[in-house]
This record gives sequence, structure tokens and C-alpha cells, in this order.
Amino acid sequence: MEARVTAHSRFAVAEIDPRLYGSFLEHLGRAVYTGIYEPDHPEADSEGMRRDVIELVRELDTPICRYPGGNFVSAYDWEDGIGPKDQRPTRLDLAWRTSESNQVGIHEYADWAEKAGTEMMLAINLGSRGLDHARNFVEYVNHPGGSQWSELRKQNGRAEPWGVKVWCLGNEMDGPWQIGHKSAAEYGHLANETAKALRAFDKSLELVVCGSSHSNMPSYPQWEATVLEATYDQVDYISLHMYFENYEENTAEYLALSEKLDRYIGTVSGVIDYVKAKRRSTREVKISFDEWNVWYHERKNDAKRMEEWDWPHAPALLEDIYNMEDVLQVGCILNTFIRRSDVVRMACIAQLVNVIAPIMTAPGGPAWRQTIFHPFKFASTLGRGTALRLDVECPTYDADVAAGVPWLDIAGVHDGDEGSVTFFAINRHGSETLETALSLEGFGAAQSVEHQIIRHDDLEAKNTQDNPQNVAPQEGDGATLAEGGLTLTLPPLSYSVVRVRL
Repeated sequence: MEARVTAHSRFAVAEIDPRLYGSFLEHLGRAVYTGIYEPDHPEADSEGMRRDVIELVRELDTPICRYPGGNFVSAYDWEDGIGPKDQRPTRLDLAWRTSESNQVGIHEYADWAEKAGTEMMLAINLGSRGLDHARNFVEYVNHPGGSQWSELRKQNGRAEPWGVKVWCLGNEMDGPWQIGHKSAAEYGHLANETAKALRAFDKSLELVVCGSSHSNMPSYPQWEATVLEATYDQVDYISLHMYFENYEENTAEYLALSEKLDRYIGTVSGVIDYVKAKRRSTREVKISFDEWNVWYHERKNDAKRMEEWDWPHAPALLEDIYNMEDVLQVGCILNTFIRRSDVVRMACIAQLVNVIAPIMTAPGGPAWRQTIFHPFKFASTLGRGTALRLDVECPTYDADVAAGVPWLDIAGVHDGDEGSVTFFAINRHGSETLETALSLEGFGAAQSVEHQIIRHDDLEAKNTQDNPQNVAPQEGDGATLAEGGLTLTLPPLSYSVVRVRL
């Protein structure tokens, strides 16, 4: 099977915001406790944070991390997580039917984020709380001093403000499962008034308003239109969420889901343009895709377990163990974000540790890389620069979610500072190799090419504590320089990274 791809230096989508490769930590399951925080662990630092996990997070080079939720935030009192640890209350978390010790709060998370080399994105409770919660939280975190909340922060050991720029105005407020769920009109009004108050404190804040929890919601896309009409003059981003499933165990259909993702982004982008035109505005609102990942391996089992347990603290929950097939899916998702980076400026893989995550830990034991760690790392570390608008010709197939799905999914990024072009390529076909002619135009001469590939004969192959390198990148030999470009040999059901030095 043959494909042709043309990349031209002048055909660009956008300069990629590095925050496209963001992450997410929620007080859910073992994401925080025995994930990033385990005071009794041999690798724990003086604050109880696992150094082995911090090293893996730094390896991913994720520029921003959303916290503390997620569904958890919609009944969260941030004040519970400050002050002496022995005086912090234990609360019942209604979202996940667990207990929360509050041993990790804003101070501990901020210290961890600095060590992990990531910027904080903080979510505000607009479910059970509201405007006062929001303005007090922002004052505590960002005001230098001389006020009630900033002085309390100083008393609690942090003299300088953290200066957090990105704030999420609630979480999935369109969802009936959400604590404090609201209609689009109710939420739009509250979010707008909250945003106005935060802008009165600091006009430079970047504010994220809630869009649809997924594109199958009955209120989508009217939710986006209603909320944006109420908030357009005050917000910078609208959030979207999507999780990817393969309950039918059909690889071709599963890997076509990125076409649904692309359509979701395109529709919401159109709604943004509609509201902008209706309001005669010059303001730019973009998309923050601040929850995405594969999530189905343990989902049904965990839903039953949650109904039966009695408020445990930090139980194992939503710990999907990913396989080779999920590598391909995550690669397709990231490629979609790169191709849509003109409108998707931030995105957060959900989540970072243990809970549907690229990093796993054993309590008291090691940390290791899940299979999906590798495509995320490749995109985060090599996908910085200018996203290219590629011309792709290749055979296609029809799936339930879309017709004409290309067997080749590919994205390209030009890094002018490094003098390189990087291509991320997935062959979706189950049995045929893709022989690809890739033309490079306007970049100058290609000097060298590097090829790394992730492939395994068993799509169900996983990385485990006992076999953490079962699915991992290897040096490939399928990319060679040719006159005017490259020739690529992409094996069936493989993920490739091809980096050209110019």
C-alpha cells in the first residue's frame, strides 16, 4: 500500500503552544496518595513526594498540570488543604465515594509542581461553592501580601505568591453527575460573574470556561453557544473533554475515533466563531482540551466496586493497564491536536499517575512507564515549533464514526531553532505496510534522518511492574533520504517518529 505526503515550510497551521502537552492530577484513586505523594516510600523526599515519579514527569516534559479535579473539585473546599497537616479535616468525596485526608493541598502541590518542572493550572469549585470561593482562592495563591488571605498564606509558610495564570471555572458543569450541576444559562451567568471578579483582581489571568463533557451529550453543541454568549468577553478558553473506548475490540473502528475528535474540535471552533461574530467581538477564544485519554479497560468493573465500598482512602481506582493498541490511539489523538493547534492551545492528558495514566507506581515499590508514556513523550519533547499543514494522499476506509478514514495518520512539526522537521506517523492498517513518499519543500537540504518506532506483534502487549520495557521505542530502519525528501516504510499497526535534520 502506498501513500504520498507533501510538507512545505510555508504551509503552516500555527506555532504550537507548549501547553498542548499538559497533564492532569485529580484527588482520585492513587493519583496523589501513593502516586506523587508517599512519605514512607524509600524514594520520598523531605516533603513526602516520590522522587522516582518526579523524574518520570520531568522526562515527559509536561509544561502545565491541571489540579485538583475533575469531578473532585465540584465539592472541594480548598481551605481544607492549608495549615498544619495534623489539623486538616478528613472529608467524604461524593464524586468518587472515597475519603480525602487533605494531607496534600495547594502548598504541597505547588512544591511538587516546581520540582516536576510544570506550571500549575488550578480548578475552582463552581459546583457546591461559587464566586467567593474563587476570589478568595485566587487571592491566597496570587496576592503578594497585606490582605486576609495572602497573609494567611504567609503564616502557612509561603512568603511569595505563586502567580498562577490559568484558572478553570468549574469542571464538566453540563454533566448531571456533577455535584452542583447547572443548566447552561445558570452556569454561564455564574461563570461570567466569577470571571469578572477575577479580572477585577488581575486582568492578565487566563480563564477557562466549561464546554461539553463529550460530544455525545444531549446539550452539545447548544451548551457551548449558550455559555459562550454569556462569558465571551471575560474568558480565554472553553474546555472540551473526550475519552476513547474499544469495548467492541475492533481496532480499525477504535483508531477511527480521532476523526470524531477532529469533528468535535471543528464544531466547537465554529461555535466560537459564531458567538464572536454575533457579539461583533475582536476577542480570541481558544480551546483547552483539558481531559483526554483512553479509558475503558477497568471502567465498568470500577463502577460496580464504587457502589459497594465504604469510603476508602486512596483506593486503586481507574487503573487502566494500557497495551500496544492504545499506543496507536494516543498517537492519533496527539496528531489531531497538532493539526488543530491553531484553535487547541492547551490540552491535558488525564491523568498523570496511576489513574488512567502514563505513569504507574507500586506502593512502597517502583514506578514505571506505561505503553502510552512513549507517544506522549515523543510529542511533548519533539513536537515543539510550527505545526505543518500536510498534503496527504493515501488509501482510506469507512468506519462507523466517519467515512474516508486514512490508513496513514500523520502530523508534522518544524522546529526552526533546532533546524529539524519531525513527523509522527501511525499506520492504522492491520496487515499492510505503508510505503510512503514524503516530499520536503522549502526547508533546504535534508542532512540526516532518524527513525524510532513502537511496534509489537501482540496488540494486547502491556508494560507491567515485572516487564516494564515490553512495549518501548526502538531504533527503526524504515526512513531513508531521497531526492527532495524521504521514503518511509511504515509496518502495519505501528507508531513512528521520523526526525529530519536540515
